[in-house]
Amino acid sequence: MQNIEASSPSVWARFKGSHFWHSFKKDKVAILSFVIFLTYILASLLAPLIAPFDPYDMTQFDIMDSEIPPSWQESGDERFVFGTDSQGRDMWSTILYGTRISLTIGICAVLLQAFLGIIIGLAAGYFGGRIDSFLMRLADIQLSFSTLMVAIIVLAVFQAAFGAELYQDLALFMLVLVIGIAEWPQYARTIRASVLAERKKEYVDAARVMGLKSNRIMFRHILPNTLSPILVISTVQIANAIISEASLSFLGLGMPPSQPSLGSLISSGFEFIFSGSWWITIIPGIALIALVLVMNLLGDWLRDVLNPKLYKG
Repeated sequence: MQNIEASSPSVWARFKGSHFWHSFKKDKVAILSFVIFLTYILASLLAPLIAPFDPYDMTQFDIMDSEIPPSWQESGDERFVFGTDSQGRDMWSTILYGTRISLTIGICAVLLQAFLGIIIGLAAGYFGGRIDSFLMRLADIQLSFSTLMVAIIVLAVFQAAFGAELYQDLALFMLVLVIGIAEWPQYARTIRASVLAERKKEYVDAARVMGLKSNRIMFRHILPNTLSPILVISTVQIANAIISEASLSFLGLGMPPSQPSLGSLISSGFEFIFSGSWWITIIPGIALIALVLVMNLLGDWLRDVLNPKLYKG
């Protein structure tokens, strides 16, 4: 028995020998995208240690330092590598903290989307009949409204009903809630299609014969076999959620200026772009574009790897 356990490969050894790891090592674009994305994650998590200033602490910035150009320009200041915004905050520090907020909104919104979509998709695909028809018509109605339209209506009504001050306190929660609820049909339809194929297989029939309950069959047996497309959708949906938050911030319905996200930084600096203070909008914009781009590239690579029909070796 001990010899059998000693000869069995470890989890890391199995992973290194897997098709997933082999394809990742061969794809330079995927490696570069993953390294950049990991850098974003680490930089946002370590923002309090990396950032030279705290953009949330008003005692650390001075209005007299407002609109200072990046340090590489003639009138720049070595204290501010990427310059300062209209309030005198260091752009490098605000981008670090803003990236953390944007990633938090994107990841939390996608977790909510996945939670709702997986439950609804499993129920629709497994039970079928009227339940399937009702849930899919509900998804069709949801898809007829764009995410931005739903978010604008809900957030504008919330501000009008409860005031802008309360909204600023709950902005992060409201953005996650609205973006998450608006995008669940993407997951539900994908899961439903996979469940329709899986429920006809022999292992599902065997589980029914054994007397297992529907919930256990769906979540313990069918769901693990439908996770591949979920991983692909999630990478793209995180990028879409970050873009949605940036768009809402540009419309004045995103994060407040006191809690800067990448979207709110772009929005706050747009009015200064024609006055020569281009860095307030352009530099956060580049950071946002790079983040969304690498996530979409990772999503494309995952789609090719997890779909044998698309993978060419």
